[in-house]
Amino acid sequence: MKAVKVTGWILLVALVGIQFMPTDRNQSDFIPKTDFMVVNEVPKNIENIIKTSCYDCHSNNTDYPWYNKVQPVAWYLEDHVEHGKEELNFNEWDSYSSRRKNSKLKSIISQIEDDEMPLASYTLIHRDARLSDTEKKIVLDWVSKLKDSL
Repeated sequence: MKAVKVTGWILLVALVGIQFMPTDRNQSDFIPKTDFMVVNEVPKNIENIIKTSCYDCHSNNTDYPWYNKVQPVAWYLEDHVEHGKEELNFNEWDSYSSRRKNSKLKSIISQIEDDEMPLASYTLIHRDARLSDTEKKIVLDWVSKLKDSL
C-alpha cells in the first residue's frame, strides 16, 4: 500500500510541476496578404464554414479553448496545430506554387468527401465545426470550381 501512496504523490507532484511548462501559442491578429480568404475572395458563407471548421489547426491564429491551459493537453494541442499547419496553412496560401495549391485543393475535396476533415477528435468538442451535408456540398462545389480555375 505504501508503494501506491508514494507513486500517487509522485504523479501528483509531476502533474502540478508540468503546469508551469509553457507552450507556444499559435495566435496572431494579423491577416497576411497571402491568406486563402484574401487571395481567393471567398464568399462569406463559405468563409464562415472554413474558418469555423479548419482555421484553428490550419492557420496562424488558433482560437484556444479553456482547457489549453492544462498540461499535458496544451502539449497535445500545440503538436496537433503544428502538424496541421505543416500540412496546410491557409494564411500562407498564396506563397504555395500552383501545383501545390492544386494538390491541396484535391486533398481538401478528398478529405471532406471521406469525412476525414475536420477530425472527429476536434468535432467531438467543437460541435460547430461539424459539416452538415449541405455545408459539405457548398464547400466542395466551391473548392472544385476554384481548383478548376487554377
